[in-house]
Amino acid sequence: MNTTTVLEDEIAAAPAVQRCIEPSCGACYELAARLYVCARCGGLLDVVRDLAEKDHAGSVKGSDSVVKATGAALRKLWEERLASPDYRDRSGVWRYRELLPFDDETCVVSLMEGNTPIYDAPRSAGYCGLDRLKLKHQGCNPTGSFKDTGMTAAVTQALRLKVETVVCASTGNTSASLAAYAARADLKCAILVPHGQISHAKLAQSLDYGAAVLELDGNFDDAMRVIRELAEDESFYLVNSINPFRIEGQKTVAVEMLQQLAWEVPDHVVVPGGNLGNSAALGKGLLELYALGVIDRLPKLTVVQAAGAAPFAQMFAGGIPFGSPASANYDWSLEALQLRPIEHPQTLASAIKIGSPVSWKKARRAVIETGGRVLSVSEQEIADAKAIIGRDGIGCEPASATTIAGLKVLVAEGFVGAGENVVAVLTGHVMKDADYAINYHRGTLVSHSLAPDGSAEEQHLDSTFANPPARIKATRKAIVDQLARRAEDSSGQAGRGRPVLT
Repeated sequence: MNTTTVLEDEIAAAPAVQRCIEPSCGACYELAARLYVCARCGGLLDVVRDLAEKDHAGSVKGSDSVVKATGAALRKLWEERLASPDYRDRSGVWRYRELLPFDDETCVVSLMEGNTPIYDAPRSAGYCGLDRLKLKHQGCNPTGSFKDTGMTAAVTQALRLKVETVVCASTGNTSASLAAYAARADLKCAILVPHGQISHAKLAQSLDYGAAVLELDGNFDDAMRVIRELAEDESFYLVNSINPFRIEGQKTVAVEMLQQLAWEVPDHVVVPGGNLGNSAALGKGLLELYALGVIDRLPKLTVVQAAGAAPFAQMFAGGIPFGSPASANYDWSLEALQLRPIEHPQTLASAIKIGSPVSWKKARRAVIETGGRVLSVSEQEIADAKAIIGRDGIGCEPASATTIAGLKVLVAEGFVGAGENVVAVLTGHVMKDADYAINYHRGTLVSHSLAPDGSAEEQHLDSTFANPPARIKATRKAIVDQLARRAEDSSGQAGRGRPVLT
């Protein structure tokens, strides 16, 4: 038997449990326990398995040689699977099943998720002040967002638990993903969305996949509160990112990203921040890869929120010693970093319009242990960054563009060096919110905020990189004249020092 096979068997045999993340508790529960939070203290749960205890040759636990051997064997195994016809290996999640809490007998629910591209983005790099930049585009998943990588694991767990109905609250992407995977698994599906606050494209997906769509008067946080109450009935299974199995699937994005980079660890990874399951999952994946010796250092994980929906960024606004792992700088027994929810979050980036993110403690851990940052950016910065990503021929939904907007700030502040290697994670496809792009380029994009007296205020956003359509006559001359005017306008803007992308 070769060492790779032995490694697979030993990892599969390592016991996995659900464990409370609260240091003062740490209660453990079996994988079959239908829990979302700790029954003892109410803390969030992690799925944990001590994968680095021993190597395939039985060497001393915890030694450097063991970790390096384990890491090398896993890299070799995962590289071999890229050419495998096994349906699990065709998935960018189940390919890395050694990191997942499921055995080989598990009935996997998959849409061949993952396998998303990582692009060079020279125009976006120049906009941020970087020599180079890569964009990992999770919007290329089957339903158009990163949610699919977590949903495959959560719905697989639902089948294992023999549930009949899966449910979620959503700003749009989670509902589309759950509806699709529930359809594949032949499970009943009910989703709760804030009325009038999700894009038609996302709503259309959920309807088309056959889910029961319930539109709630209120915002996402209201929907999340109600759905958690509903999930107390065990006939319903909640699959929002409070579900630890969602995080398990999503953490594989870190593995796929590093494999695409030939296991060369970037200096920084930047992600949008909404309900914070994405940043929590990426952090968990990176930390597990480091513990196993698959990578030899950690990138700094930075989270960027929209300014009108930035409770996580506000929590960090007081500052902690960034730039080094906070285990040396932060006493977890202190209550220094506590999140204060925002009652009425406001942003056009609807995917991250969340005022009370459930995964904030896991995201806090990820940022601190990797030495990252948390910041917020304005609606104008998001809109312009989105246009820049489009000019790289890539495109994304508005929430994803917080990464480029945030990077521009971080480079200007000196936290990210111009010559450093950076990966920004785009979480949703450009077609998730087509109206946003059209309004930006037509010069009709308007954001809303709450005035001190509670009234709504409108802000007209500048279309700094506008590319509006032109209506012309159906003649050859009209076409030539219009293209000439377009070229002249671009030249004139460059001469006046205005930002122009060619």
